[in-house]
Order: sequence, then C-alpha cells, then structure tokens
Amino acid sequence: MLGGVGPTELVIILFIILVIFGAGKLPEIGGALGKGIKNFKKATREPDEIDITPSSKEIEEKSTPSEEKSKAE
Repeated sequence: MLGGVGPTELVIILFIILVIFGAGKLPEIGGALGKGIKNFKKATREPDEIDITPSSKEIEEKSTPSEEKSKAE
C-alpha cells in the first residue's frame, strides 16, 4: 500500500494518534493538516515572482516622519 504500510499498520497508527491527541483534537488536527496541504499546493502553483512595489500604506509611513521633521524646524 503506502511504502510497505498495510491496513493493519494504518489502524494501529490511527489508534495511537487517537490515544495521544484525544477525540476532541482530531478535527482541529485534520483541519490544520488540510490547510497546510492546500497552502503548499497553492505555493507550488504560483509563479516565482516577488512583488517589491511598496503599498500606499508603506509610502505614507515613510513620508510621515520626514514631514514631522520639517514641521518641527
């Protein structure tokens, strides 16, 4: 099956996970695992480009201190 892991081994692994984390945490773990896989797939499909243009908020933050200096003088 999965690299030599048969159905018996999978049941044992799932039982150990259930004992360690408890039934209440399993949905959270599954959701987190699903989100992680989704984000990984999304990251591998996106182009290898990095947008380095500053946002308007960053421009405002950089211009504000210099305007305060000129007002103080």
